[in-house]
Amino acid sequence: MISKTKLPGFYKKFDVVSVFIENAGEILLLLRQDHKPQGNTWGMPAGKVKHGEALLDALVREVREEIGLRIYRQECKYSEGYYVRYTDYDFLYHVYHLFVPEKPTLNINMNEHKDYRWVKPVEALKLDLIQDEDFVVKWCYGV
Repeated sequence: MISKTKLPGFYKKFDVVSVFIENAGEILLLLRQDHKPQGNTWGMPAGKVKHGEALLDALVREVREEIGLRIYRQECKYSEGYYVRYTDYDFLYHVYHLFVPEKPTLNINMNEHKDYRWVKPVEALKLDLIQDEDFVVKWCYGV
């Protein structure tokens, strides 16, 4: 379950950062490896924030680790935070946007992901997305 407002009894276990990397109306999605939680689903570059780590520092680190792309804090625009409840835990999901003038060369971390695609947000909704990612795409892009 995902919500823009705090859920009853919400107890945050951790924070997750993610980013819509966008070029010419298309967003970058990554296909999770089968052995990962919710394997074989599509999602944005994302990951858990380490204890004591600033959100933007975590975002920069995760993007570098997952796709080999060096991004800078000041380029990332905060979009919105969401309250997420899974069966076993709650977390805050922080979504950013990064507009790139051209599609960068990516070096996918094959331990975490097995493919990537650039798609229009409406096309993303036709893919098997990670849990609740469809709501985030709809809320952020109005599709």
